Amino acid sequence: MSKRLESKYKINRRLGVNLWGRAKSPVNKREYGPGQHGQRRKQKPSDFSIQLMAKQKLKGYYGNIGEKQFRKYYDEAVRRKGDTSENLIDLLERRLDAVVYRMKFAITPFAARQFISHGHITVNGRKVNIPSYLVRDGDVIEVREKSKQLAIVLDAAQSGERDVPEYMEVDHRQMKGTFTRTAKLSDVPYPVQMEPNLVIEFYSR
Repeated sequence: MSKRLESKYKINRRLGVNLWGRAKSPVNKREYGPGQHGQRRKQKPSDFSIQLMAKQKLKGYYGNIGEKQFRKYYDEAVRRKGDTSENLIDLLERRLDAVVYRMKFAITPFAARQFISHGHITVNGRKVNIPSYLVRDGDVIEVREKSKQLAIVLDAAQSGERDVPEYMEVDHRQMKGTFTRTAKLSDVPYPVQMEPNLVIEFYSR
């Protein structure tokens, strides 16, 4: 098991949820946290800890985004017009690694990030190797021709673990998809409850 995979599963156990809804998640068998103190009796959480947990879940879900970058998404969400919580979700869903994961070109957000970094993805016909690149409405995301028959791509496309959300259109025969519109919280197929309103409260304290 790679260090990346171990870290991913630790996120699940630390948060006590099956963050990506995967059958392999160890939290399905062990709902307590990792480490020697993982089974300690839990105390009633404070408002701060509830808000912090909401932030950690959202950060972790999108491939464990760094705090500095995640804070930038919050600042941009505040700057934009409309509901800040919805703006934050839309920004996260526009990350190229999130889009590649949603379109089922990769089996996990971590795999999507690596897939993009290795140059397997194009946006509007141009190679993009930056996982945090933000796509726009109407952008066409495609697996490069030489990469379309890779086993990891075919396995992801055939996976029944999740469905492609309504704000995207995907043709898995051509390994091509389009980001069609703004992603709203109610549209996003999270396996666990996400509470971006608590994340906003955490940063606006």
